Amino acid sequence: MKGVWLGADMAAELPRDEDGNFIVRIGHSPDPDDAFMFYAMTTNAFPTPGYKFVHELQDIETLNHRAMNKELEVSAVSIHAYPDIAQDYALMNCGASMGEGYGPMIVTKKGVTIEEAKSNPIAVPGLKTSAYLGIKMCWGDLDYEVVAFDEIIPKILDGTYTSGLIIHEGQLTYVEHDLDVLVDLGVWWNERTGGLPMPLGGNVVRKDLGQKMMEDITMYTKMSIEHSISNPDVALQFAKKWGRGIDDDTNRKFVTMYVNDRTIDYKPEGRESIRRFLKEGQSIGLVEASFDVDGLKFIGAEE
Repeated sequence: MKGVWLGADMAAELPRDEDGNFIVRIGHSPDPDDAFMFYAMTTNAFPTPGYKFVHELQDIETLNHRAMNKELEVSAVSIHAYPDIAQDYALMNCGASMGEGYGPMIVTKKGVTIEEAKSNPIAVPGLKTSAYLGIKMCWGDLDYEVVAFDEIIPKILDGTYTSGLIIHEGQLTYVEHDLDVLVDLGVWWNERTGGLPMPLGGNVVRKDLGQKMMEDITMYTKMSIEHSISNPDVALQFAKKWGRGIDDDTNRKFVTMYVNDRTIDYKPEGRESIRRFLKEGQSIGLVEASFDVDGLKFIGAEE
């Protein structure tokens, strides 16, 4: 396919398909809520004149690092990782994964105390995940070891780890394994901030595509989320493929936890929470101190 320059002021070069549409790659994690958001865009459920969207699925920590290499036009990323890529990517004002009084959980087998959990290595899903920034804010400088997110519960059950930090559908399926929750970071953040949702993931679009293309892609992303919310049954069936064997009820419950009105628009309190989350990350040295949190802009936001 022939590369096409998008404009003299743009560094990016995108291929076109046989119909002349720009091919835009969307990276998202292999979990039901992201798949639900991008269902309509990537299956041509509604017209996207000038664009063809294709999705690439990888775990969120891999996507964080791919964004640091500026590989994809659009990607889901951890809010924790955003300052590292802010020079090259802009945050969309849609596609948020925010915990409205719930979020990543520190879990363990029954009978284990917080003190016992803290005295042993804690399995975490990645050092650039928002969950990791949350546990560092909450529990501080302990012994953490990176484990693939879908291996954390099995490795607690087999005794490799005393406790672990679970994300994705593990936040629901842990009950099937008779595990206890020591801390729900979404509850902790909500109480700490006077009711703000916990920011976990966001969608970014590469800045060298230019302002118009960034706005177009953000518009189509928002339309895709709205389409799935309005047509949930078919989108949920699509999303379930990435639920690692969860049933329909669990799939629906998990998706509705993280795809809602705030996913369509962060709203002022969502944007405030992201800024506060990153500032607190700066205060403990896990977010670059030079990053201008107050100057953070969101493509598609009216502010």
